[in-house]
Amino acid sequence: MSQSEQKPRILNPDGSSNVTRLGLERRGWAGDHYHSLLTVSWPVFFALISGIYLMINALFALAYLACGDVIENARPGSFTDAFFFSVQTMATIGYGKLIPIGPLANALVAFEALVGMMSLAVAAGIMYARFTRPTAGVLFSTRMVVSPFEGQPTLMLRLANLREEQIVEADVHLVLVRSEISEEGMIYRRFHDLRLARARSPVFSLSWTVMHPIDHHSPLYGETTETLRNSHSELLVLFTGHHEAFAQDVHARHAYCADEIIWGGRFVDVFTTLPNGQRALDLTKFHEIH
Repeated sequence: MSQSEQKPRILNPDGSSNVTRLGLERRGWAGDHYHSLLTVSWPVFFALISGIYLMINALFALAYLACGDVIENARPGSFTDAFFFSVQTMATIGYGKLIPIGPLANALVAFEALVGMMSLAVAAGIMYARFTRPTAGVLFSTRMVVSPFEGQPTLMLRLANLREEQIVEADVHLVLVRSEISEEGMIYRRFHDLRLARARSPVFSLSWTVMHPIDHHSPLYGETTETLRNSHSELLVLFTGHHEAFAQDVHARHAYCADEIIWGGRFVDVFTTLPNGQRALDLTKFHEIH
């Protein structure tokens, strides 16, 4: 089976989900507004907030125009004047030149002021929630290697802490996911937890080489790139730890397919000594394999 025929991953290499859900009533991001606004990229987030802000002000500008000439010092029928009057009202600026006239206009101003306060609270809450969501700041090696370690073939991958602060009580979980056939002939995806030489680090501050010995108890025993590719195998790496700067638990994940395992390879040493004698972690060599 060629690489192009391999089943799609459960996770993309960066750890994001590669699974599409069908049969749900919701359509796109609108199905869960709050979750979508928390997870979209920053450019998309600011574009959505700006678009909603402009749309609300445009709707109120049309409402003011529908009421007639109810804005003092505004040009009759001017959408631009009505729009910027709406902006000033929603932001409670009140420069004093554009003034509502009559009970209908004042009632509309009062309602817009309420909408403005609620919109500001919602936008500020979402911004705060986005900023306070901690990220692990963990770098995963782009490939895994299988090489001898203490006389035993060993699957290895490498992690690095990209921040100055430490991550305490760090845990790594490595899972092999592959297609298998049951006794009844049913094809299913089976998850195998891979035993690690060291699955926990009390303090994760620099780099960490995660190792799984491939002995006769390992699900990878006797496997090759071809057999892993034929069984649509992928390896999921799950990282958790407590970040001392955020005072919260952080999570990271990564996924590897069969073609991202280098058999017989070895990671290049990333530790070096500076001219002043200080030890340094050279991340420019982090993904290099020889």
